[in-house]
Amino acid sequence: MVTALLRLRFRVLGNTLRRSPWQLVAVIIGGLYGLGVLFLAVVGLVALGFAPIELASTVVVLAGSALILGWILVPLVATGIEQTLEPAKLVQFPLPMSKLLLGLTLAGVLGIPGIITSIAALATVGTWIRYPLAAVAALVCAVFGVLICVVGSRLVAALSVSLSSRRRFRELSGILIFIPLILLGPIIFFVAQGVRTSADALPALAAALSWSPLGAPWSVPADIARGDSGAAALKFVITLVTLALLAVLWRRSLAIALVTPASSARKRVARGKIGLFGVFPATPAGAVAARSLTYWLRDPRYARQLIVVPLIPILLLFYSYNFHSLTLLNLTGPLIAFLLSLSTYTDVSYDGTAFATHVADGVRGRDDRLGRAVALGIIALPLVLLATLITVAVTGSWGLLPPIAGMAIGAMLSGIGLCAVSSARIVIPVPAAGDNPFKSAPGAGFTTALSAFAIWGILLLLTLPEILLAGASILFGMPVLGWLALLVGIVLGAVFAVVGIRRGGALFDRTAPELLGRLKMLRGA
Repeated sequence: MVTALLRLRFRVLGNTLRRSPWQLVAVIIGGLYGLGVLFLAVVGLVALGFAPIELASTVVVLAGSALILGWILVPLVATGIEQTLEPAKLVQFPLPMSKLLLGLTLAGVLGIPGIITSIAALATVGTWIRYPLAAVAALVCAVFGVLICVVGSRLVAALSVSLSSRRRFRELSGILIFIPLILLGPIIFFVAQGVRTSADALPALAAALSWSPLGAPWSVPADIARGDSGAAALKFVITLVTLALLAVLWRRSLAIALVTPASSARKRVARGKIGLFGVFPATPAGAVAARSLTYWLRDPRYARQLIVVPLIPILLLFYSYNFHSLTLLNLTGPLIAFLLSLSTYTDVSYDGTAFATHVADGVRGRDDRLGRAVALGIIALPLVLLATLITVAVTGSWGLLPPIAGMAIGAMLSGIGLCAVSSARIVIPVPAAGDNPFKSAPGAGFTTALSAFAIWGILLLLTLPEILLAGASILFGMPVLGWLALLVGIVLGAVFAVVGIRRGGALFDRTAPELLGRLKMLRGA
């Protein structure tokens, strides 16, 4: 039974990699990156063997505690990440509990994160190699530390089965993890600043964590190296009790998860209430606009694009703080316009196989492109204009309003036209409706990045005239060039939007059946 579970784990992984060469390329690149990070971690841990005991103990305990905490927190915020042997997929199989627990544990240890964690944990032997008894203890405790990571992660996954079956939990968890990813630069900066200013407190923090389940497995070798066998014995007991308690809780929660059906939320709608479809004109373009705007208001896959609106000024404020000037804050409007205008560059991918209704009903490409563009404009244009006005008011740079607005409006309108063409050609793997917004097939991130960078480059070329005029106006203090940038942004952006909708509509008419076929392939239909 255990062997069958492990074979299933690696068979699914192998089949996934063979499905697309891009997926294999992405995994290879990610693996090389992971090996590079792992190599640096191993070298660092071995180098600590030549450092004083207190320094080595502080670093190992803090890093080990962060490692365990990371393993436990990831299932809470990343429920959409693929897990071949997650409990929700094993509900229908009558598997013996003991063998199931063993199989899931081994699958976790032998997965890519588990292997990397195991190698890094075993490298702590090199940290204590000068103390033979401590090195042996490091080997034993590394095994228990890795098991605590895996079992703790599986426990959280089992506990969250009922929550992850609820659509809102999956959606919100995916969106919440997106925020720290965007703010990663400022977070790293402030953490580094905090570490520098409070370096003297780190040994005390490590000493406190060494008596907790997070740090106990990693502090036993240090106590042995100091000759404090009593503390080492107590912390080893804490390690064993922690692992045993996690295993018992995991067994019970998994037993409950395997017999608890997934729940799903339902919403009743009053008869005759058709929402935005009653607001827009009763035309094909109006129907597409109403449906697309409904997606923007209710679908987290679209709503996550709006997270950048409040986060961009935060990032610009952070970098402005480093340059001791608020000038960069004026770029908020153009940056928001640039990103929001490209948020639908592969819009058809989010339709999924429901796109078949467009093909079956014979919706004209021009109506489809126009409806999607109107929905995006209703959401994005007011945000762009408001962000531009507010940031200019905050910085007191009213003289820069024309060139800044020219770049923002030009990017917004040009991006709408560009997406009208690109979304009639590009289809990529995206999360299904109701899934975690971060769920994707292996390799999807790489192919998405390639297509996104290409579209970004094209939009930069389309908006280059107003960018150059605005830049010249700001650098040389020539207001007339700023007003010219505003005029060019409006006129040229409108031209690109109209041409893009027309060309995209013609392309849509030719490629709609092909797009549907590619969507069905991505859904495995």
